[in-house]
Amino acid sequence: MSQGNTGVTPQAVHAEGCPVREVLDRVAGKWSVMIIVAAAHGPIRFTELERSIEGISRRMLTLTLRNLERDGLLTRTVHPTVPPKVEYELTPVARELHASLLGLTDWAERHRVTIAESRAAYDALHRPELGAPL
Repeated sequence: MSQGNTGVTPQAVHAEGCPVREVLDRVAGKWSVMIIVAAAHGPIRFTELERSIEGISRRMLTLTLRNLERDGLLTRTVHPTVPPKVEYELTPVARELHASLLGLTDWAERHRVTIAESRAAYDALHRPELGAPL
């Protein structure tokens, strides 16, 4: 649909979409999603997260955990033991997000073949250099 048909200006899209984009950028980030999935089964310790999320550095894990805590998606509990035991747990808002992620994952699994076929058909028409191998 053209912009003229919607009555929506680029300024309106930017102004209204900016807060939503900020939230989506944060929660849809690769590491955020993986942390939310890893923490979905209950409280989890930093080292358990580090072991379960392949490729994440300690620094990136720390930064992402802080951001998720700041956004109200994780709670951080420090138990007074020696050494201190720190656990992270999803908040109710994050549990709702996790349910949505499961729905999206289910949708992607159901439609991945259709999407792959559509891409191949499109590429064959519009990008012949990507066509079938010789």
